[in-house]
Amino acid sequence: MLFFASIANAANYRAAMVADMDSGRVLYSENATDLNYPASLTKIMTLYLTFDALEHGRLHLDDYLIVSNAAANAEPVKLGLPAGSKITVEDAIKAVAVHSANDVARVLAENLKGGKEGNFASLMTRVAREIGLSKTNFENSSGLPDDDHLSTARDIALVAMAVYKHFPQYWKYFGIGSWTYGGKTYTNGNRLLATYPGCDGMKTGYTNKSKYSLVATAKRGDKHLMAVVLGAENKDVRAAVSAKLLDKGFDMLARDPAPAMIVRESPTVAPIDTTPKSAPVYDNTQSVNTFAGAYHAATNHAPVTVSQSGPGVQFGAFSTRDAASRMIATVKNATGTTPIIETAPNGLFRVRAYGLTESAAQSLKTKASASGIDCYVFH
Repeated sequence: MLFFASIANAANYRAAMVADMDSGRVLYSENATDLNYPASLTKIMTLYLTFDALEHGRLHLDDYLIVSNAAANAEPVKLGLPAGSKITVEDAIKAVAVHSANDVARVLAENLKGGKEGNFASLMTRVAREIGLSKTNFENSSGLPDDDHLSTARDIALVAMAVYKHFPQYWKYFGIGSWTYGGKTYTNGNRLLATYPGCDGMKTGYTNKSKYSLVATAKRGDKHLMAVVLGAENKDVRAAVSAKLLDKGFDMLARDPAPAMIVRESPTVAPIDTTPKSAPVYDNTQSVNTFAGAYHAATNHAPVTVSQSGPGVQFGAFSTRDAASRMIATVKNATGTTPIIETAPNGLFRVRAYGLTESAAQSLKTKASASGIDCYVFH
């Protein structure tokens, strides 16, 4: 089918998809499960965890957060807050959603997870698994460059839709066109907010390696669609491709309220080498055709309540119990520790070691990593 041929032939980007936000139906997908650098799209997960903290009373919108030296020294783009200064939670959310401020993303991370961004990144990856993201690994709260910091268009769409379903009261922050703070006005990088009828969010991203990316959502009548574009050559391309995806998606739904899923897997540009230095070990047997099921698992699941219990080590999440059992044997042979299999809410089988002290968890992670086993410490 050539329905979307004009999109593919006219643009230079790495991955794209458009989906119905209410049903999870994928209307078009191109390289949606390929690993890419998510850049500041990472901040969708940072805000998801912030909203979870608000929902469960661990934070309040008028609470003040302290800016650490590490946050103050974050690389741009940033708000430029000095160390020791304060910012309210609500202003922090706006700084991240509108200006994509790296320093403020780190402020949120440190305040949500014991003052250490690394701990927060581990939590991000753990919660990503909880809500169905099968190929994402986070190394920081902002999306600043890291070879192991990876995601896919499919996974990004899932976390964006989880925000929409779990925390609708906070969705408005992604649709703010401009925001004034400290006497300076910041404009949202998502130009579709001003140019595309019905656009109500959501987030832009850019680094030298990731190129230009955009998650854009729009309403038309009773339909609400999301477009994800990764690795576009420039801002014009990411905006134009997103608009075309949304247009075609709405046109498709107008002709057929329940269209057949369309998948196009031929690349528009040569894929980048996104193999991480320590590749996450997951049994990634899901194709984009399972997105609707993953969507329902993610969005119908209760919002993840972040546990404050002690640390452990996760050695992967697998689609079959046999694959998880093989990982247990591998971990035992390499470290002498026998982890357990735990069924995750999304149906995957996690391999985890529990009941560890912080030092024991870090030691186990180091030992396993030295044997080539990818793992991370969770809390």
